Amino acid sequence: MRFFVTGASGWIGSALVPDLIEAGHQVVGLARSDASAAALTAAGAEAVRGTVDDLGVLRDAAAASDGVIHLAFKHDVAFSGGFQEAAEADRRAVDAFGDALAGTGRPFVLASGLLGVAPGRLATERDRPALQGSHFAIRQTTAEAALALAERGVRSSVVRLSPTCHGEGDNGFVASLVGIARAKGVSGHPGDGTARWPAVHRLDAARLFRLAAEKAPAGSVLHGAAEEGLALRDIAEVIGRHLGVPVTSVAPEAVAEHFGWLSGPLGFDTVASSALTRELLGWEPVQPGLLADLDEGHYFRGSAATG
Repeated sequence: MRFFVTGASGWIGSALVPDLIEAGHQVVGLARSDASAAALTAAGAEAVRGTVDDLGVLRDAAAASDGVIHLAFKHDVAFSGGFQEAAEADRRAVDAFGDALAGTGRPFVLASGLLGVAPGRLATERDRPALQGSHFAIRQTTAEAALALAERGVRSSVVRLSPTCHGEGDNGFVASLVGIARAKGVSGHPGDGTARWPAVHRLDAARLFRLAAEKAPAGSVLHGAAEEGLALRDIAEVIGRHLGVPVTSVAPEAVAEHFGWLSGPLGFDTVASSALTRELLGWEPVQPGLLADLDEGHYFRGSAATG
């Protein structure tokens, strides 16, 4: 099959592209820059120049493909205070893909998130979160719109990813926790540190997206969680040990100052099962878990280790 992939040179996309090609598929990737286009070409994919704001480019590329995997999100905009703007751009892109794929029966796979799906209890693929008032609400609305494409003749599915999608080269939440601990001289966790996050290695996540594109039934919700929930205190302890800094509780009134933009995501206690996903697609994570991955040391090399 010929898949159009957005975010193809990104954190998960750069693992997904070779996985798809190894499985015998052709890949066309959206490239925002010459460097991204060169990376895609070197990986054996075809590059299409554009961004998620270029709706005509998205529609044309989708119409010329056998399916779409949409990983791109304006994280740079979101993390600099423009989450609403980034989420609205994502919704427009999903609508464009829906228009291009309607009535074809082709797959459309959307990357979404697990944070806040079922706070304080085990979330399953059957859960539909009610996040009114949360800045995550618009992304959930977009996920529901993607699932609704099944009614328009699209084999749509949504992969809810763990907030900790880890591995060597990670610049996401875990790397940010390492950087904060290095800068502050302490490895902190909010309160008693019992809030939990699910986790998945990027290579296992990439394989899940391929399996979803290949065979997920229309309207499927899938969970990219290899580990159901790791206590933030346990993550902080491993970081503190590797950096040689104390591990400490951060009081609720100091969380925003200590963790900055990361304080919002850290406020969610999220545990998630992927049992239904594994049964449906035969997905079995095989990469190291988060704590083992941290112990491999790559999160602490270079600037992360020197401070």
